Amino acid sequence: MRRIMLLLAAAVVSTPLWAMHCPMDMAKIDKQLETNPPSDPATLEKVKELRAEGEQLHKAGDHTQSLQVLEQAQALLDSAS
Repeated sequence: MRRIMLLLAAAVVSTPLWAMHCPMDMAKIDKQLETNPPSDPATLEKVKELRAEGEQLHKAGDHTQSLQVLEQAQALLDSAS
């Protein structure tokens, strides 16, 4: 029982940390789009779509999914550089 309570407490404490991580990832993507955008228009459009989707998920409170989508956008940016 004690172990379960500790796990629940850890989950409750870590959720706001994930929520605060999304804006940092979005800012990183935005900065990279400004300073070194992909030269391929299709890649650029896909990154913008993923970034917008990540923001919507963040605002809806789905931070885990938001982080996954933002990671996809960042991976596309990294591979395009």
